[in-house]
Amino acid sequence: MLVAARRAWLVHVWGMDIHPTAQLSLSASLDRTFPIGVHVGACSYIAFEARILTHDRTRGLYLHTRIGRNCFIGGRSMILPGVEIGDGCIVGAGAVVTKSVPPRCIVAGNPARILRENIEVVSYGRLADADETEARLAEQGLT
Repeated sequence: MLVAARRAWLVHVWGMDIHPTAQLSLSASLDRTFPIGVHVGACSYIAFEARILTHDRTRGLYLHTRIGRNCFIGGRSMILPGVEIGDGCIVGAGAVVTKSVPPRCIVAGNPARILRENIEVVSYGRLADADETEARLAEQGLT
């Protein structure tokens, strides 16, 4: 309920473009200096303490930052102004994304680099084979 209320506040009061199915951690930070520059696609998840930036005061930049559909933005990661995260991407925890990311990639690091391409994800950036892997580990008694 709090998450839905926060999303409504960010959309209606600040004017951010956040799809109704997107999920945001309560501790995630979306830049309110240039709020109309924040765009979050359907069924994407922004984890704890992640930061989505739309401005850089030192360079006088105010840019649109876009997160595609079915993305997962890991905890404490940072997406810099003007970056576009393609549909179906996973951003690793603590990553600093300085350049746009093509669809269906996993990126991590500082600066973020592509670790895997052409991945298959379902809603909220969960890998398509995650359920099978989880079931196999459970059968082996490893979970």
